[in-house]
Parts: sequence; structure tokens; C-alpha cells
Amino acid sequence: MAGLRPVQIWVPDTRRPGFAEECRRQSHLVAEADRADRDMQQWMDDALKDLDGWAN
Repeated sequence: MAGLRPVQIWVPDTRRPGFAEECRRQSHLVAEADRADRDMQQWMDDALKDLDGWAN
């Protein structure tokens, strides 16, 4: 009646054995890549500076 319909979304099972370990593994890979990419870090810092005044 409200114009809505159900949607099913499949997400990882956080109860599965090894889930937390896999999250840690992937997080470490991302952190290593971030540390190695100085240009990306500078770009992110510049982008954050550009947000001033947006949420007033």
C-alpha cells in the first residue's frame, strides 16, 4: 500500500568460524597499502580540508 516492496540482501555471516580473523587480515592489508601510498594520504588530507563549512 505504501509503494514499498521487500528486498533480500546477502551479507557475510559474522558467526562463521574465522570471520574475525579474516577481517583482521584484510584490515592489515589495507593499512599496509595506505602506509605505502603517500599520495593517497595527501589527497585524503586535502579532501578533508575541503569539507570545512559543509555541515553548518
